[in-house]
Amino acid sequence: MKTASPITAVVLALGLGSVAAYAGEIETEHLFAFLVGTDVGDLGDREIEGGTTARVGKPAGFYSALSQTLSLEYTPTQNLRLEATAAAARHDIVGVPQLDDRRQTAFEGLSFEMRYRLLDRANAPFGLAIKAEPHWGRIDETSGEPADRYGVDLVLAADKEIVPNRVVAAFNLLYLPEILRSGITGAWSREATIGAATALMAQVRSGIFVGAEARYLRSYEGLGLDRFEGHALFLGPTVHAKLSERSWMTLGWSFQVAGRSVEDTGSLDLTNFERHQAILKFGVNF
Repeated sequence: MKTASPITAVVLALGLGSVAAYAGEIETEHLFAFLVGTDVGDLGDREIEGGTTARVGKPAGFYSALSQTLSLEYTPTQNLRLEATAAAARHDIVGVPQLDDRRQTAFEGLSFEMRYRLLDRANAPFGLAIKAEPHWGRIDETSGEPADRYGVDLVLAADKEIVPNRVVAAFNLLYLPEILRSGITGAWSREATIGAATALMAQVRSGIFVGAEARYLRSYEGLGLDRFEGHALFLGPTVHAKLSERSWMTLGWSFQVAGRSVEDTGSLDLTNFERHQAILKFGVNF
């Protein structure tokens, strides 16, 4: 996957050009917006995390889907982090092809994440971790219609400090299979998304990071990638701030710069994905 060299140059200039005093070791547990880092926190860490994800823009009409999450995280043993999450969703859909108009707020579902660090950057050339997040949902993520959703997000994550305590790069491989039963027709469907993502973050002030993330996603019908549905390339900026010794915030915006759907001849895939995606996350250790 190609990355945008102008954005990379800006990030490096911000990171390497600053003369401010820097914080200690970089922690990638919450550093990225849409990617996964390999750090899992210290043994015994407990944290409450909140997040809002926005997905906006379809081929026509008005489309907005917001997901609000509340999570409890715990590191019970070295290199293992557990996280339980509950989510609510808000859909505002008017005049979008193949989707019913809808304005609703509903309970979205539950998930449980397990992240295990295989390699620690402190003792290896790079960090390496795996993430498995099974989830259950009671509405369709795109349309907001009643549904039973069962799936698991699988991620292989790697990260490396390009400049110690200054610049860090990350790479993710994704496989996101899901089974859905419509609450209206009772019909079952199976789909999967695969992809790769990369990020570069630079510490420009003590505890303040800026950077960019790029994601390439491919959508398929069937868990075994039976039929190609479309693909999209997302690119956008990310900011992370350590607010205090116990709190942090991460903000990311990602816009679709290229793509194609098998159902449309346009230059973007707005059938399987959205034009814009944004995320705001914050957490507090206790």
